[in-house]
Amino acid sequence: MTKSLTFLFPGQGSQYPGMGKEFCENYPIARHCWEEADEALGFPISRLCFEGPAEDLQLTTNTQPALLACALATFRVFTEQGMAAAYMAGHSLGEHTALVAAGSLSFADALRLVRLRGQFMQEAVPVGTGAMAALLGLKLELVEQVCRESAQGEVVQPANINTPEQIVIAGHAGAVKRAIENALAAGAKRAVPLPVSAPFHSSLMEPARKRLAPIMESTHFADLATPLVNNVRAEVVRSGQEARRGILEQISSPVLWEQDVRKLISLGTELFIEVGPGRVLSGLIRQIDRSAATTNVEDMKSMDKALAAIANSNG
Repeated sequence: MTKSLTFLFPGQGSQYPGMGKEFCENYPIARHCWEEADEALGFPISRLCFEGPAEDLQLTTNTQPALLACALATFRVFTEQGMAAAYMAGHSLGEHTALVAAGSLSFADALRLVRLRGQFMQEAVPVGTGAMAALLGLKLELVEQVCRESAQGEVVQPANINTPEQIVIAGHAGAVKRAIENALAAGAKRAVPLPVSAPFHSSLMEPARKRLAPIMESTHFADLATPLVNNVRAEVVRSGQEARRGILEQISSPVLWEQDVRKLISLGTELFIEVGPGRVLSGLIRQIDRSAATTNVEDMKSMDKALAAIANSNG
């Protein structure tokens, strides 16, 4: 397999009822993956993903294991076709999926960790206290300045540096509201409050990080069979210890997605393959570097297109 492929795994926001169902119905390896997930979690997450309701799928404690299970089942079907990658990366929650795909973390352990992660992040801040917003059209330096001016003794910080033109902020609800107003005054094209229940990837998530730390320490992380570029430092990770540290720090630190993508391009990635539901990451990559080639795999039709794209990239 060509050295030019990178597999990407999506995070929260890519979920939808019906995701993963077609592969489950047509590939035993996918069906087995969903059975593993249902057993590990002690409830039928597969039924929630295939049938909804959407409101239950949107709950953070459900969304995180649901996306992990769906993306991993998709990955197993895709790699059964003989596909392999030189690097992997995942957006926020997706980094856990990438670590399972890279052989660092067992599927059952990852499901347990992300369910607790979702629960602890939700419980770190009382409902209504925190907020997040997407700022469009402001450079990072200006976003950081807006956050400093808007804090007024509260917390508001860059949380997801997605593209040069799209940065998500998180913090106390009042500070985020002030930052939205100040960002528009500073020339932002748009400033959009996000429908989330907690200020993810901000220092307000520090209680969640501290609660999860001892559980992660007692969880086995093997060295990676395929290297990963992590969110918290945009560094290549090869050891289990580095992998554990990266996803733990990520809870209360910003996701450096733009830096991740640029790093992967510098490492020689010629084709990014988004593995799992939706095309959110493909859209972000186009905003980071229009020359970067992307495709996605979420059902049988998209897998056929991805396989054709890979065949073309291999000449």
